[in-house]
Amino acid sequence: MSQAHVNPNGALKGRTALVTGASRGIGAAIATRLAMEGARIAVSARTAEEGESRLPGTLAETVGHIRDIGGEAVAIKADLAQSAERERLVQEAVAALGPIDILINNAAITYFMPVEDFTDKRFALMLEVQVHAPFHLSQLVLPAMRERRRGWIVNISSPAGIHPKQPYGPFRGGTVYGMCKAALERFTTGLASEVHSEGIAVNVVSPGLVDTPGVAVHGLINEHTKDRVQPIKVIAEAVYQLSKADPKTMTGRVLYAEPFLEELGLAAVELA
Repeated sequence: MSQAHVNPNGALKGRTALVTGASRGIGAAIATRLAMEGARIAVSARTAEEGESRLPGTLAETVGHIRDIGGEAVAIKADLAQSAERERLVQEAVAALGPIDILINNAAITYFMPVEDFTDKRFALMLEVQVHAPFHLSQLVLPAMRERRRGWIVNISSPAGIHPKQPYGPFRGGTVYGMCKAALERFTTGLASEVHSEGIAVNVVSPGLVDTPGVAVHGLINEHTKDRVQPIKVIAEAVYQLSKADPKTMTGRVLYAEPFLEELGLAAVELA
C-alpha cells in the first residue's frame, strides 16, 4: 500500500457508491480505490466484525481504512441471498449517504465441485448471490439513477464465464460458477441496451487471478498458476475507470481488467 489519501478534487467527489462483498479482497480494494477519488462508500458483506468468518477481513476493517485515509464510508451487514436484506441494504445506504450513483456488484459465494455433487441448496445459493442479487440490486437503484439521468453499474465477473474448449484441461469444478458468470455478463449487456439513452452505464469486468483470501481457500494459486497472479490494484483501477466513464461511449462492455487498462493507456494506481 502507498501513502496515498483521498483526492479532495477526485472524479467521484459528491457521488455515492455501494460495493458488495467488500469485507476483504477485491471488494475492499475497489471500495478503497473509489474512496480515494472522493466517493462516499457504502460497503456490504456478511462479515461485519472479527470472528464472524473463517477468512480474514471484515467490513469494520474496510470502513476503518477508508476513514483513516480521509474518506467517508459506512458498513451495512447484509445477506444478499435474501430479498428483504437486499432491500434493506439499499434503503440504509441511501439513508446514510444519499442516492446511489455507483453500484458495484462484487459479492459471490462459490462451491467448486462436479455437477452431480451439487445439492439443490448450494446450487440455488450460488444463483441467488451471483445472479439474482445483482439483478435485484440493479432494480433497486435504477429509479433514482433514471430520475437524475446518471448512474454507473459495474458487475464483477470471471474468465470462468468463457466456454471451455477442447482439448480440455484438468477439471476444477467450475461449471456452475462459470454458468453464473455467463448469466451475469448477458444480464449486463441486456440492461445496458435498456438504459443507454438515460445516462446510465452498465458494464462487466473480470479480474485476472488475484491473491485474495477467497482464492486461497480454494487453492487456485499453485505451481501451474502462480505466474499469472495479478496485483489487486489492477481490478480496482479498472472498476474506478468504469465508474466515471461517459455512459454514451462506455457501456455494454464485457471487459478484462488488464487489457482494459492497456486499451485506455493507463497503469493501475497504488492503493492507499
